[in-house]
Amino acid sequence: MLFANFNQDYSCVSIGTHKGYSIINCDPFGRVYTQNDGAHGIVEMLFCTSLVALVGAPDTPSSSPRKLQIVNTKRQSMICELLFPSSILCVKLNRKTLVIVLEAEIYVYDISNMRLLHVIETVPNPDAICALSPSPDAPYLAYPAPLPSPAPSAASASTTTSTPGAGCGDVMLFSTRALTPANVVRAHRSPLAMMSLSGNGGLLATASVKGTVVRVFATPSLDKLYQFRRGARETHIYSLAFNPAGTLLAAGSERGTVHLWRLGQERKGGDGHSSGRDDASVGSPVDSADGHAQLDAGYDATALRRSFNLTNSLTRVAASYLPASIPEMWEPTRDFAFFKLPPPAVTEWLGGGMCAAGVGLSTTPHAMVITSDGGFYVYSIDLEKGGECVLVKQYSCITGDGRGDGLVAVHVV
Repeated sequence: MLFANFNQDYSCVSIGTHKGYSIINCDPFGRVYTQNDGAHGIVEMLFCTSLVALVGAPDTPSSSPRKLQIVNTKRQSMICELLFPSSILCVKLNRKTLVIVLEAEIYVYDISNMRLLHVIETVPNPDAICALSPSPDAPYLAYPAPLPSPAPSAASASTTTSTPGAGCGDVMLFSTRALTPANVVRAHRSPLAMMSLSGNGGLLATASVKGTVVRVFATPSLDKLYQFRRGARETHIYSLAFNPAGTLLAAGSERGTVHLWRLGQERKGGDGHSSGRDDASVGSPVDSADGHAQLDAGYDATALRRSFNLTNSLTRVAASYLPASIPEMWEPTRDFAFFKLPPPAVTEWLGGGMCAAGVGLSTTPHAMVITSDGGFYVYSIDLEKGGECVLVKQYSCITGDGRGDGLVAVHVV
Protein backbone atom coordinates (compact mmCIF):
# COMPACT_ATOMS: atom_id res chain seq x y z
CA MET A 1 0.00 0.00 0.00
CA LEU A 2 1.40 3.35 -1.09
CA PHE A 3 -1.33 5.68 0.18
CA ALA A 4 -4.34 5.68 2.50
CA ASN A 5 -6.54 8.53 3.65
CA PHE A 6 -10.08 9.35 4.71
CA ASN A 7 -12.20 11.72 2.65
CA GLN A 8 -13.32 15.04 4.15
CA ASP A 9 -16.30 13.66 6.12
CA TYR A 10 -14.71 10.29 7.09
CA SER A 11 -17.32 8.31 5.17
CA CYS A 12 -14.83 6.72 2.75
CA VAL A 13 -11.19 5.69 2.49
CA SER A 14 -9.06 6.04 -0.63
CA ILE A 15 -6.24 3.55 -1.14
CA GLY A 16 -3.31 3.76 -3.55
CA THR A 17 -1.25 0.66 -4.38
CA HIS A 18 1.36 -0.50 -6.87
CA LYS A 19 -1.45 -1.98 -8.96
CA GLY A 20 -4.04 0.84 -8.90
CA TYR A 21 -6.43 2.49 -6.49
CA SER A 22 -9.62 1.70 -4.58
CA ILE A 23 -12.43 3.56 -2.84
CA ILE A 24 -13.72 1.89 0.34
CA ASN A 25 -16.91 2.70 2.21
CA CYS A 26 -16.43 2.91 5.99
CA ASP A 27 -19.89 1.92 7.21
CA PRO A 28 -20.79 -0.63 6.09
CA PHE A 29 -17.21 -1.53 5.30
CA GLY A 30 -16.67 -2.56 1.69
CA ARG A 31 -15.01 -1.69 -1.58
CA VAL A 32 -17.13 0.46 -3.88
CA TYR A 33 -14.68 1.18 -6.71
CA THR A 34 -11.37 -0.23 -7.99
CA GLN A 35 -9.22 0.73 -10.95
CA ASN A 36 -6.09 -1.26 -11.83
CA ASP A 37 -4.29 1.35 -13.93
CA GLY A 38 -0.82 1.51 -12.41
CA ALA A 39 0.84 2.76 -9.25
CA HIS A 40 -0.66 5.74 -7.41
CA GLY A 41 1.15 7.57 -4.62
CA ILE A 42 -1.76 9.94 -3.86
CA VAL A 43 -5.50 9.27 -4.16
CA GLU A 44 -7.73 12.03 -2.79
CA MET A 45 -11.53 12.12 -2.95
CA LEU A 46 -13.88 15.11 -2.99
CA PHE A 47 -16.26 14.06 -0.21
CA CYS A 48 -18.47 11.22 -1.57
CA THR A 49 -18.50 12.47 -5.15
CA SER A 50 -17.03 10.67 -8.14
CA LEU A 51 -14.25 13.28 -8.41
CA VAL A 52 -10.83 11.83 -7.52
CA ALA A 53 -7.37 13.40 -7.69
CA LEU A 54 -4.58 10.99 -8.64
CA VAL A 55 -0.80 11.34 -8.52
CA GLY A 56 1.67 8.75 -9.76
CA ALA A 57 4.08 6.99 -7.44
CA PRO A 58 7.80 7.80 -7.40
CA ASP A 59 10.33 5.27 -8.69
CA THR A 60 7.80 3.57 -10.92
CA PRO A 61 8.35 3.54 -14.69
CA SER A 62 4.67 3.80 -15.64
CA SER A 63 3.76 6.86 -13.53
CA SER A 64 5.15 10.24 -12.56
CA PRO A 65 4.92 11.95 -9.16
CA ARG A 66 4.89 15.28 -11.01
CA LYS A 67 1.63 14.57 -12.83
CA LEU A 68 -1.84 15.27 -11.39
CA GLN A 69 -4.92 13.68 -12.91
CA ILE A 70 -8.49 14.63 -12.03
CA VAL A 71 -10.84 11.81 -12.98
CA ASN A 72 -14.56 11.09 -12.80
CA THR A 73 -14.92 7.52 -11.56
CA LYS A 74 -18.63 7.33 -12.44
CA ARG A 75 -18.08 8.23 -16.08
CA GLN A 76 -14.59 6.72 -16.09
CA SER A 77 -13.29 9.83 -17.81
CA MET A 78 -10.32 12.16 -17.45
CA ILE A 79 -11.30 15.72 -16.51
CA CYS A 80 -7.85 17.28 -16.68
CA GLU A 81 -4.15 16.53 -16.39
CA LEU A 82 -1.50 18.88 -15.00
CA LEU A 83 2.29 18.60 -14.87
CA PHE A 84 4.28 20.34 -12.14
CA PRO A 85 7.98 21.31 -11.94
CA SER A 86 8.70 18.92 -9.06
CA SER A 87 7.10 16.01 -7.23
CA ILE A 88 3.61 16.51 -5.84
CA LEU A 89 3.74 15.78 -2.11
CA CYS A 90 0.13 16.42 -1.10
CA VAL A 91 -3.28 17.21 -2.58
CA LYS A 92 -6.14 18.85 -0.66
CA LEU A 93 -9.69 19.54 -1.91
CA ASN A 94 -12.93 21.14 -0.87
CA ARG A 95 -15.94 22.04 -2.99
CA LYS A 96 -14.36 25.28 -4.21
CA THR A 97 -10.61 24.86 -3.97
CA LEU A 98 -7.90 22.44 -5.07
CA VAL A 99 -4.49 22.75 -3.38
CA ILE A 100 -1.32 21.13 -4.72
CA VAL A 101 1.67 21.07 -2.36
CA LEU A 102 5.24 20.82 -3.67
CA GLU A 103 8.32 20.97 -1.49
CA ALA A 104 8.71 24.75 -1.79
CA GLU A 105 5.46 25.87 -3.46
CA ILE A 106 1.71 25.61 -3.02
CA TYR A 107 -0.61 25.94 -6.03
CA VAL A 108 -4.19 27.08 -5.43
CA TYR A 109 -6.84 26.28 -8.10
CA ASP A 110 -10.52 27.00 -8.59
CA ILE A 111 -11.89 23.47 -8.66
CA SER A 112 -14.93 24.42 -10.76
CA ASN A 113 -12.85 25.32 -13.83
CA MET A 114 -9.28 24.28 -12.80
CA ARG A 115 -8.07 27.86 -13.17
CA LEU A 116 -4.85 28.64 -11.33
CA LEU A 117 -5.60 31.30 -8.73
CA HIS A 118 -2.36 31.72 -6.83
CA VAL A 119 1.10 30.27 -6.21
CA ILE A 120 2.52 30.49 -2.68
CA GLU A 121 6.25 30.23 -2.14
CA THR A 122 7.01 28.39 1.11
CA VAL A 123 9.96 27.33 3.19
CA PRO A 124 11.19 23.81 2.34
CA ASN A 125 8.33 21.53 3.37
CA PRO A 126 9.34 17.97 2.39
CA ASP A 127 6.64 16.41 4.59
CA ALA A 128 3.93 18.57 2.95
CA ILE A 129 2.59 19.78 6.30
CA CYS A 130 -0.62 21.67 5.58
CA ALA A 131 -4.36 21.71 6.19
CA LEU A 132 -7.25 22.92 4.04
CA SER A 133 -10.64 23.69 5.53
CA PRO A 134 -13.22 21.16 4.26
CA SER A 135 -15.80 23.95 4.31
CA PRO A 136 -15.59 26.65 1.61
CA ASP A 137 -17.45 28.96 4.00
CA ALA A 138 -14.23 29.14 6.05
CA PRO A 139 -11.75 29.49 3.18
CA TYR A 140 -8.51 28.82 5.02
CA LEU A 141 -5.30 27.02 4.21
CA ALA A 142 -2.71 26.48 6.97
CA TYR A 143 0.96 25.72 6.38
CA PRO A 144 4.36 26.39 8.02
CA ALA A 145 4.91 30.15 8.01
CA PRO A 146 7.90 31.59 6.16
CA LEU A 147 8.72 33.81 9.12
CA PRO A 148 12.00 34.05 11.05
CA SER A 149 12.28 32.81 14.59
CA PRO A 150 13.17 35.39 17.30
CA ALA A 151 16.54 36.95 16.53
CA PRO A 152 19.45 34.95 18.00
CA SER A 153 22.13 36.51 20.14
CA ALA A 154 25.19 38.00 18.49
CA ALA A 155 27.29 35.04 19.62
CA SER A 156 25.00 32.42 18.15
CA ALA A 157 24.24 34.45 15.03
CA SER A 158 27.79 34.05 13.80
CA THR A 159 27.62 30.26 13.97
CA THR A 160 24.15 29.56 12.60
CA THR A 161 23.70 28.75 8.91
CA SER A 162 20.03 27.80 8.89
CA THR A 163 17.65 29.34 6.38
CA PRO A 164 15.46 32.09 7.91
CA GLY A 165 12.08 30.67 8.78
CA ALA A 166 13.07 27.05 8.28
CA GLY A 167 12.34 24.76 11.19
CA CYS A 168 10.26 27.19 13.23
CA GLY A 169 6.87 26.36 14.73
CA ASP A 170 4.99 29.28 13.16
CA VAL A 171 1.73 28.61 11.28
CA MET A 172 0.48 30.77 8.44
CA LEU A 173 -3.27 30.98 7.87
CA PHE A 174 -3.97 31.87 4.24
CA SER A 175 -7.33 32.93 2.82
CA THR A 176 -8.11 31.00 -0.36
CA ARG A 177 -10.89 33.51 -1.05
CA ALA A 178 -8.95 36.77 -0.68
CA LEU A 179 -5.70 35.05 -1.78
CA THR A 180 -3.77 36.81 0.99
CA PRO A 181 -2.29 35.81 4.34
CA ALA A 182 -5.00 36.07 7.00
CA ASN A 183 -2.98 35.58 10.20
CA VAL A 184 0.09 33.95 11.71
CA VAL A 185 0.80 32.39 15.10
CA ARG A 186 3.72 30.87 16.98
CA ALA A 187 2.09 27.48 17.54
CA HIS A 188 5.19 25.63 18.82
CA ARG A 189 8.85 26.29 19.51
CA SER A 190 9.86 23.11 17.69
CA PRO A 191 9.28 22.49 13.97
CA LEU A 192 5.76 21.52 12.97
CA ALA A 193 4.85 17.89 12.33
CA MET A 194 1.08 17.87 11.73
CA MET A 195 -1.92 20.17 11.52
CA SER A 196 -5.64 19.79 10.86
CA LEU A 197 -8.66 22.05 10.40
CA SER A 198 -12.08 21.11 11.74
CA GLY A 199 -14.98 20.27 9.44
CA ASN A 200 -16.30 23.83 9.39
CA GLY A 201 -12.82 25.37 9.40
CA GLY A 202 -13.30 27.09 12.76
CA LEU A 203 -10.61 25.17 14.68
CA LEU A 204 -6.96 24.50 13.86
CA ALA A 205 -5.04 21.73 15.66
CA THR A 206 -1.23 21.58 15.54
CA ALA A 207 1.55 19.32 16.78
CA SER A 208 5.33 19.67 16.65
CA VAL A 209 8.04 17.10 16.00
CA LYS A 210 8.25 16.49 19.75
CA GLY A 211 4.66 15.20 19.80
CA THR A 212 4.15 15.85 23.50
CA VAL A 213 1.64 18.72 23.22
CA VAL A 214 -1.27 19.36 20.85
CA ARG A 215 -2.67 22.89 20.60
CA VAL A 216 -5.98 24.12 19.19
CA PHE A 217 -6.54 27.63 17.84
CA ALA A 218 -9.63 29.50 16.69
CA THR A 219 -9.70 30.73 13.10
CA PRO A 220 -9.16 33.31 11.78
CA SER A 221 -8.06 35.04 15.02
CA LEU A 222 -5.64 32.21 15.91
CA ASP A 223 -6.32 32.71 19.61
CA LYS A 224 -5.24 29.62 21.52
CA LEU A 225 -8.26 27.78 22.92
CA TYR A 226 -6.74 24.51 24.19
CA GLN A 227 -3.45 22.92 25.07
CA PHE A 228 -3.55 19.15 25.37
CA ARG A 229 -0.79 16.89 26.67
CA ARG A 230 -0.27 13.68 24.71
CA GLY A 231 2.52 12.33 26.89
CA ALA A 232 5.97 12.99 28.32
CA ARG A 233 7.96 10.93 25.79
CA GLU A 234 8.63 12.41 22.38
CA THR A 235 6.99 10.70 19.41
CA HIS A 236 5.93 11.46 15.85
CA ILE A 237 2.24 12.32 15.48
CA TYR A 238 1.01 11.00 12.14
CA SER A 239 -2.58 12.20 12.27
CA LEU A 240 -4.83 14.83 13.87
CA ALA A 241 -8.58 14.66 13.31
CA PHE A 242 -11.69 16.45 14.58
CA ASN A 243 -15.06 14.73 14.65
CA PRO A 244 -17.70 16.28 12.32
CA ALA A 245 -19.25 18.28 15.18
CA GLY A 246 -15.90 19.68 16.29
CA THR A 247 -16.35 18.36 19.86
CA LEU A 248 -13.61 15.71 19.83
CA LEU A 249 -9.98 15.71 18.71
CA ALA A 250 -7.92 12.56 18.08
CA ALA A 251 -4.17 12.15 17.60
CA GLY A 252 -2.45 9.01 16.31
CA SER A 253 1.29 8.48 16.76
CA GLU A 254 4.05 6.11 15.71
CA ARG A 255 3.69 4.29 19.04
CA GLY A 256 0.40 2.84 17.82
CA THR A 257 -1.56 4.75 20.47
CA VAL A 258 -4.48 7.08 19.72
CA HIS A 259 -5.40 9.77 22.26
CA LEU A 260 -8.75 11.60 22.31
CA TRP A 261 -9.63 14.92 23.92
CA ARG A 262 -13.01 16.47 24.48
CA LEU A 263 -13.62 20.12 23.54
CA GLY A 264 -15.68 21.67 26.36
CA GLN A 265 -18.89 23.63 26.38
CA GLU A 266 -18.46 26.46 28.87
CA ARG A 267 -17.27 29.17 26.49
CA LYS A 268 -17.79 29.66 22.81
CA GLY A 269 -14.83 28.98 20.55
CA GLY A 270 -14.01 30.08 17.04
CA ASP A 271 -16.41 27.72 15.28
CA GLY A 272 -19.39 27.93 17.62
CA HIS A 273 -18.04 25.25 19.96
CA SER A 274 -16.84 26.07 23.43
CA SER A 275 -13.34 26.21 24.78
CA GLY A 276 -14.05 24.55 28.11
CA ARG A 277 -11.58 26.85 29.95
CA ASP A 278 -12.33 29.77 32.21
CA ASP A 279 -9.13 31.49 31.14
CA ALA A 280 -9.68 30.95 27.41
CA SER A 281 -8.99 34.09 25.44
CA VAL A 282 -11.18 34.13 22.37
CA GLY A 283 -10.76 37.27 20.32
CA SER A 284 -13.13 38.68 17.76
CA PRO A 285 -12.59 37.08 14.34
CA VAL A 286 -10.82 39.25 11.80
CA ASP A 287 -12.12 38.99 8.25
CA SER A 288 -9.11 38.19 6.14
CA ALA A 289 -10.67 39.86 3.13
CA ASP A 290 -10.93 43.17 5.00
CA GLY A 291 -8.59 43.29 7.98
CA HIS A 292 -5.58 41.96 6.04
CA ALA A 293 -6.44 42.89 2.48
CA GLN A 294 -3.33 45.05 2.33
CA LEU A 295 -1.12 41.96 2.60
CA ASP A 296 -0.10 40.14 -0.56
CA ALA A 297 2.09 37.21 -1.46
CA GLY A 298 5.12 39.49 -1.48
CA TYR A 299 4.73 40.58 2.15
CA ASP A 300 7.71 41.53 4.23
CA ALA A 301 8.11 38.88 6.93
CA THR A 302 9.32 41.27 9.64
CA ALA A 303 6.57 43.79 8.95
CA LEU A 304 3.94 41.05 8.93
CA ARG A 305 5.20 39.69 12.25
CA ARG A 306 5.07 43.20 13.78
CA SER A 307 1.57 43.83 12.41
CA PHE A 308 0.12 40.61 13.81
CA ASN A 309 1.86 41.05 17.16
CA LEU A 310 0.31 44.48 17.55
CA THR A 311 -3.19 43.18 16.82
CA ASN A 312 -2.93 39.98 18.87
CA SER A 313 -3.39 39.87 22.64
CA LEU A 314 -0.53 40.85 24.95
CA THR A 315 -0.98 37.55 26.78
CA ARG A 316 -0.11 35.47 23.74
CA VAL A 317 2.91 37.62 22.90
CA ALA A 318 4.22 37.40 26.45
CA ALA A 319 3.62 33.65 26.61
CA SER A 320 5.81 33.09 23.55
CA TYR A 321 8.85 34.25 25.56
CA LEU A 322 8.14 32.24 28.71
CA PRO A 323 9.88 28.92 29.37
CA ALA A 324 7.96 26.07 27.76
CA SER A 325 7.14 24.50 31.14
CA ILE A 326 5.27 27.57 32.43
CA PRO A 327 2.48 27.93 29.82
CA GLU A 328 2.06 24.14 29.81
CA MET A 329 1.43 24.24 33.58
CA TRP A 330 -1.55 26.54 32.98
CA GLU A 331 -3.56 23.86 31.20
CA PRO A 332 -2.10 20.34 31.51
CA THR A 333 -5.20 18.71 30.01
CA ARG A 334 -4.64 15.03 29.35
CA ASP A 335 -6.74 12.76 27.16
CA PHE A 336 -10.16 11.61 28.34
CA ALA A 337 -10.05 8.47 26.17
CA PHE A 338 -7.40 6.39 24.41
CA PHE A 339 -6.66 3.07 22.75
CA LYS A 340 -3.65 1.08 21.59
CA LEU A 341 -3.75 -0.66 18.24
CA PRO A 342 -3.33 -4.44 18.49
CA PRO A 343 -0.25 -6.11 17.02
CA PRO A 344 0.81 -6.52 14.30
CA ALA A 345 -0.66 -3.13 13.33
CA VAL A 346 2.01 -1.00 11.65
CA THR A 347 2.07 2.79 11.95
CA GLU A 348 4.88 4.30 9.94
CA TRP A 349 5.46 7.11 7.45
CA LEU A 350 4.52 6.06 3.92
CA GLY A 351 6.40 8.96 2.33
CA GLY A 352 5.15 11.87 0.26
CA GLY A 353 3.84 13.68 3.30
CA MET A 354 0.96 11.25 3.83
CA CYS A 355 -0.30 9.87 7.12
CA ALA A 356 0.19 6.15 7.43
CA ALA A 357 -1.94 6.06 10.56
CA GLY A 358 -5.06 8.01 9.64
CA VAL A 359 -7.56 8.61 12.42
CA GLY A 360 -11.17 9.52 11.69
CA LEU A 361 -13.98 10.30 14.10
CA SER A 362 -17.42 9.32 12.81
CA THR A 363 -20.78 10.92 13.54
CA THR A 364 -21.44 8.13 16.04
CA PRO A 365 -19.06 7.77 19.04
CA HIS A 366 -16.52 5.65 17.16
CA ALA A 367 -12.90 6.19 16.14
CA MET A 368 -11.60 4.71 12.88
CA VAL A 369 -7.95 4.07 12.10
CA ILE A 370 -6.09 3.13 8.91
CA THR A 371 -2.61 1.72 9.39
CA SER A 372 0.23 1.43 6.91
CA ASP A 373 -0.10 -2.35 6.70
CA GLY A 374 -3.68 -2.01 5.40
CA GLY A 375 -5.48 -2.49 8.71
CA PHE A 376 -8.82 -0.77 9.32
CA TYR A 377 -9.92 -0.60 12.97
CA VAL A 378 -13.10 0.72 14.59
CA TYR A 379 -13.22 1.55 18.31
CA SER A 380 -16.23 2.58 20.38
CA ILE A 381 -15.89 5.65 22.64
CA ASP A 382 -17.63 6.03 25.98
CA LEU A 383 -18.44 9.74 25.95
CA GLU A 384 -19.48 9.70 29.61
CA LYS A 385 -16.69 7.71 31.29
CA GLY A 386 -13.90 7.95 28.73
CA GLY A 387 -10.99 5.64 29.47
CA GLU A 388 -9.80 2.87 27.17
CA CYS A 389 -11.86 2.48 24.01
CA VAL A 390 -13.10 -0.93 22.88
CA LEU A 391 -12.18 -2.53 19.55
CA VAL A 392 -15.46 -3.47 17.85
CA LYS A 393 -14.45 -4.10 14.22
CA GLN A 394 -11.26 -4.95 12.37
CA TYR A 395 -10.79 -5.34 8.62
CA SER A 396 -8.03 -5.45 6.03
CA CYS A 397 -7.90 -3.07 3.07
CA ILE A 398 -5.52 -5.31 1.15
CA THR A 399 -5.12 -9.00 0.39
CA GLY A 400 -2.22 -11.27 1.23
CA ASP A 401 -0.19 -10.20 -1.79
CA GLY A 402 -0.27 -6.56 -0.62
CA ARG A 403 -1.62 -5.26 -3.91
CA GLY A 404 -5.03 -4.10 -2.79
CA ASP A 405 -7.11 -6.13 -5.25
CA GLY A 406 -9.58 -7.31 -2.63
CA LEU A 407 -11.00 -6.73 0.82
CA VAL A 408 -11.10 -9.34 3.55
CA ALA A 409 -12.86 -9.01 6.92
CA VAL A 410 -10.28 -10.31 9.37
CA HIS A 411 -11.93 -10.02 12.75
CA VAL A 412 -15.11 -8.66 14.27
CA VAL A 413 -15.52 -8.38 18.05
